[in-house]
Amino acid sequence: MKVFPDTNVLVSAFATRGLCADLFEILSLEHELVIGEVVLKELRRILKDRIKVPAQTVNDIDELLRSNVVVAKPAKHLSLGIRDVDDEWIVASAVQGGADVLLSGDQDLHAIAADAPIRIVTPRALWDMLRSGK
Repeated sequence: MKVFPDTNVLVSAFATRGLCADLFEILSLEHELVIGEVVLKELRRILKDRIKVPAQTVNDIDELLRSNVVVAKPAKHLSLGIRDVDDEWIVASAVQGGADVLLSGDQDLHAIAADAPIRIVTPRALWDMLRSGK
């Protein structure tokens, strides 16, 4: 399965222990990660400025993520009516990258999930899906 994690999932995966970290490990080993340039840019900023992760660690995380498929910022977003325009770029990047699912805990994304051109799932839902084999 091709999975596009959004920024909040990756922040949780690298900054805390728990579901997102465990899920990232499984996805890295058993599935294909698709990462957006827009996500990488935002991730670097959050890790460095908000969480105060050392610069070398941020660089190491960026390098690790770039070993996967990296999608350039699309020429335009899909105008889905998402409250946060940055989320529009994340959805567009996931679609452009050919991901099967967009992995996000963002309620704004889940609010448009029924009309989105890609399946949007929470980390818990994807975890349960992978564990059940469905």
